[in-house]
Amino acid sequence: MKSSVIIPCYNEANTIENLIDAVLSAPYPDKEIIIVDDDSSDGTRQILEDRIAAKVSRIIYQKQNQGKGAALREGIRAATGDVVIIQDADLEYDPAEYPKMIEPILNDKADVVFGSRFMGGEPHRVGAGSILQSEPKRFDSIHKLAKGLKHQFQSI
Repeated sequence: MKSSVIIPCYNEANTIENLIDAVLSAPYPDKEIIIVDDDSSDGTRQILEDRIAAKVSRIIYQKQNQGKGAALREGIRAATGDVVIIQDADLEYDPAEYPKMIEPILNDKADVVFGSRFMGGEPHRVGAGSILQSEPKRFDSIHKLAKGLKHQFQSI
C-alpha cells in the first residue's frame, strides 16, 4: 500500500532538511513525498530548489501565502497514494511512527487516524463524544478538517 506524505511548509528553513531526511528514513518504504511551500520568505524555497527537489516526489510552490488549509488541499489533490499522511514541517511528529499510524487502517480498524502528542503513544479509538466533552475547540477543529477532506475527495 502506497502512502502519500504531504508536507505543508511556510518559513521552515531551519527544519526542512532534517525533516525530509527523517521522512526518507521512515520505515514505511512505499511513499511519495509532496511538499507544498506556502510562499515562504525565509529562504525555504531556495533550500527546496537547491537541496531537496531531487529527494522528493514533488514540490508545489504557492504563488502567494494562502495558509495551511490551502497548502493541504493542494497536496491532497496531488497525492496518488492509498493513504495520505500529513506531516508538519516543524518536526512535531516523528516519521518513524508512520507504521504505527497506518496499522489501524491496514487492519481495517479505522478509516482515518489522527496523531496527537496529547493522547498518549499507543493507538486507541476515541469517540467523538469524549473529545467534544473534554476538548470542544479541538473537536471543532477536527470536525472542520474532516468535513473539508470529505469535500476535497468528493471533488477530485
